[in-house]
Amino acid sequence: MESRRNKGKLLRQLRDYGVITIAMLLGVIGLNLFLLPNEITTGGIIGVASIVYWGTGIPVQDTFFALNAVLLIVALKVLGWRFCAKTIYGVVVFTVASAVLQSVIPPDLHLLADQKFMACMVGAVFLGSSVGLGLSAGGSTGGSDVIAAMVHKYRDVSLGHIILFCDLTIITSSYVVLRDWEKVLYGYVLLFVISFVVDHLVNSLRRSVQFFIISDKYEEIGLAINKIADRGCSTLNGNGFFTKKDIKVIYCIAKKSESSFIFDLIDEIDPNAFVAQSAVIGVYGQGFDRVKAHRKINLKELQEKMADAPQQ
Repeated sequence: MESRRNKGKLLRQLRDYGVITIAMLLGVIGLNLFLLPNEITTGGIIGVASIVYWGTGIPVQDTFFALNAVLLIVALKVLGWRFCAKTIYGVVVFTVASAVLQSVIPPDLHLLADQKFMACMVGAVFLGSSVGLGLSAGGSTGGSDVIAAMVHKYRDVSLGHIILFCDLTIITSSYVVLRDWEKVLYGYVLLFVISFVVDHLVNSLRRSVQFFIISDKYEEIGLAINKIADRGCSTLNGNGFFTKKDIKVIYCIAKKSESSFIFDLIDEIDPNAFVAQSAVIGVYGQGFDRVKAHRKINLKELQEKMADAPQQ
């Protein structure tokens, strides 16, 4: 049982790194094929690196890697090694893939040169997918994503909105190099589309589901969910209305991505088990999202107000 649990954790880690790899490759394609050739600015470290490239000719990947190295040193204390390790991996993949792609593509390749708005939309989908997939797997492309993750750790604020506000200044400053407000406006449109894609991807991939499982083998199923699926569950007492028989109901909440694996475990132990699955709006606590306060509440002051309130 313990070996299966360790194997499950290893597979999840490998899946996360695989997702991060795909995410970084999507970002590299969007940046190098659609945004840089059309001089459309994005935000974050990528945006800063793009502005430096247009102004000085320094390769984007060089500036991108150097600035992220500084930012990640600060993020280590806030986000911990687990997040930063994946982010460092993502930054390295993005840097190497950008260098390889720039050495492969012809210098005169200019996709959608006469359709800048379409290039902006396609690039936004690629970059937004890159950021969203990276964050859902516990990593990121660095830059404003890391800042967003640090703020989101303590406050219930949309990741896309944090990235949006962090990047507006960078895009506006691109006018110093591009000297074209039309291109700056394309950057604003790009940023709004990226924030939308990020929120949609992150929210859809973080969806959770709840299970109600009725089975005579509830102990085996509960143990398998605990030890193999690495999810907590509770046992509820119930009574069959028709049979008048006492029953045990297993209640479990898991990520939607884990639901098929839990179904496989149940089917292997008791194919005749009765299972009800439904979606939940939000799950907070151990193993899920952290409860984030919109504002601080002074409990002492609240208790004093309650004590002074007139009794009914």
